Amino acid sequence: MAYPSPHVSLSRRILGALATGASVALSAHVATVFAFFVAAGANPEVFASLGAFFQNSALLAFVLLSLAGALEAFARWYIALPVALAVATASAYFGTLLGVLAEGATLNGATTDYLAASLVGPNLVFIIASGIFGSTLGVAVWRAVSGAPVERTERRIALVRLPASTLAEGQVTHIERSEVDPERADRQWESYVGALDSLGWEVVEVPVAEGYADSVFVEDTVAVFGDVAVIGAAGHESRVGEPEAVETVLRGLRLHIERIESPGTLEGGDVLKVGNTVYVGSSGRTNAEGIRQLRRIVEPRGYQVVAVPVTKALHLKTAVTALPDGTIIGYPPFVDEPSLFSRFLPVPEAEGAAVVVLDRETVLISESAQQTATLLEGLGYTVVTVDISEFEKLEGCVTCLSVRIR
Repeated sequence: MAYPSPHVSLSRRILGALATGASVALSAHVATVFAFFVAAGANPEVFASLGAFFQNSALLAFVLLSLAGALEAFARWYIALPVALAVATASAYFGTLLGVLAEGATLNGATTDYLAASLVGPNLVFIIASGIFGSTLGVAVWRAVSGAPVERTERRIALVRLPASTLAEGQVTHIERSEVDPERADRQWESYVGALDSLGWEVVEVPVAEGYADSVFVEDTVAVFGDVAVIGAAGHESRVGEPEAVETVLRGLRLHIERIESPGTLEGGDVLKVGNTVYVGSSGRTNAEGIRQLRRIVEPRGYQVVAVPVTKALHLKTAVTALPDGTIIGYPPFVDEPSLFSRFLPVPEAEGAAVVVLDRETVLISESAQQTATLLEGLGYTVVTVDISEFEKLEGCVTCLSVRIR
């Protein structure tokens, strides 16, 4: 499913669409006229007639390309290319038709044959030029004018899982239980997934796990280290069956699978990776044996595991997460030992302790943490906020609603 980018306002989207349509249509028109002008021996007498022949096609292309731009068809080159080719083909056909009718011709079989032949004749140059400029110049103009995020060449995958119908029955440990609105939670989940999708992440949905109220918190099932996925062992019996479908999806992504075995327990919400350092929370959900097994799995692969006591929050990442530059941010009342982190920045809200790093300059944070968002913007980051209030009633946060694989 497609979602509008939270970075692109309506006014900038319209301006970007018009600028994209104009730049692609004009460039294709100029390139086509110039190509035929050179082919005609650079005869000045044919220049005006060439311009007139392709004029209607270029104007129609401008209108249709602008409409496509408004729908964000130029956000990615591999979408822009077929769209530009299709638009140019339609514009060339109807633009040439208008020109023919303006000269007094009637719409008959001969006219139709001429129009079809023009698509593999003179109009073919215009169509090819539009495709080339649409997938290159069009994408660049769209991003520059609209302010849309730049597409990354790095493959970034986000695993997500639709909330179960029993979501409201999820476990709470450190907060008072409050009523959860399942319908609102579904809408918030859609917005969360939409934010990841629009910001360049390939969203992969794990099948819903009915009967597992906490299964939407898919991050707790696994911790990913490069091409290695460590399947966790749930620290609460109600979550024991959650990892099975997650493992199937991960195998489909060709990740190597390792597991935490009983009596070890380890949940992904207790695993925070910062470069080659892996902070692991010793919490009510992750025990010493789970940490020992994780250490044996990842340290031979170049990671250093640092165990961190967690007694004031559900998971380590409820209390602390990391910014793109490696700075640990956390809500002090939830943090047992801030001295264990080389760089620690306190944040003013509990919900602000959790951020999802989307790229080197962009982080995702709960809409509930406006003061923290302002703090991070002051540090030079682009901050995207999402409303996850229904999940926060179950001790959830922005990190635990997805598994990010880079």
